[in-house]
Amino acid sequence: MKPLLLITGICGRIGSAAAAFFSEHFQVVGLDVCEPIFPCEKIDYLSTDISSLENVRDSLAQVKEKYGDQIASFIHLAAYYNFSGGSWDNYQKITIDGTANLLTALQDFQLEQFVFSSTMLVYAPCEMGQKISENSPIDPKWEYPLSKVKTEELIREKRGDASSVILRIAGIYDDLCNSIPISQHIMRIYNKELESHFFPGNVHHGTSFLHMVDLIRALKLVVEKRKQLAPEEIFVLGEPQVMSFQSLQDEIGRLIHGKPWWTMRIPKWFAKAGAYAKKWFTRGKKSFIQPWMIDLADDHYELDIQKAKKILGWEPVHNLKNCLSKMIEKFKEDPKKWLKHHEI
Repeated sequence: MKPLLLITGICGRIGSAAAAFFSEHFQVVGLDVCEPIFPCEKIDYLSTDISSLENVRDSLAQVKEKYGDQIASFIHLAAYYNFSGGSWDNYQKITIDGTANLLTALQDFQLEQFVFSSTMLVYAPCEMGQKISENSPIDPKWEYPLSKVKTEELIREKRGDASSVILRIAGIYDDLCNSIPISQHIMRIYNKELESHFFPGNVHHGTSFLHMVDLIRALKLVVEKRKQLAPEEIFVLGEPQVMSFQSLQDEIGRLIHGKPWWTMRIPKWFAKAGAYAKKWFTRGKKSFIQPWMIDLADDHYELDIQKAKKILGWEPVHNLKNCLSKMIEKFKEDPKKWLKHHEI
């Protein structure tokens, strides 16, 4: 039999891509609360709500009965996030307690490796000219990264005999985009919205992103090297080249409208007033830009990936600037269909 590999969040973009990749050489079992849109014969699926210990135990009992108790790697992708802010109860129930439920039920297995998808946002932002590495200061600014920090601590306490790998990952995108922040940029500039010209932070700051293909390559190396890695490992994963907010605006404007996109910095208080006013005038209609995000507009995330290069032999082969042209090309083919796909 092939080695056994379990993946939570198999219905998500990362989970489905990882499952398809690993199914060639592993017996993949996927756990999720929803069923995969495109089922695969090579992949076993179990409906599992990780916030319920009873449900988790039941699913893993089925795994043991069918495949035995030897698990090569457990890739934990399932988590809660909400760009609207708040909802800490869901972060606690799903991300933190859900992971505790998995680790409790996995005590009945011979587990080699537990891989957790965290985020680069657990770190304090850096100054321009500096880079964030695995040992940089931790300072989560909102609920999502805070839930990841607490879950990382939980994994260190309860991993048992299994080795653990924590991946602090940059924002994921692919050739179609499938990135909420980038798709919002594209939509605002395509519609020539007034707010697309204003930004309440340093327009020369930016944040790292990572192509889906490069993330899957990193997961492949982490699993392949599971017997060689230290009992506890942390890797920062992202593109070392960072596009500033201004350069991202300019490139999208050039690709859509044939010219750079002028951008003016505005005071944070003014941006917050605008965000609250927009929410009021649209009668609570869902909006991506939330007032709490404005305080984070100056944050700069540039990553040092030397550890991943040295230990895993990994570095990205894609970069966001080169991939933007592919995204915009697909967008121009059918803007309405593209916006609907991205739920805008």
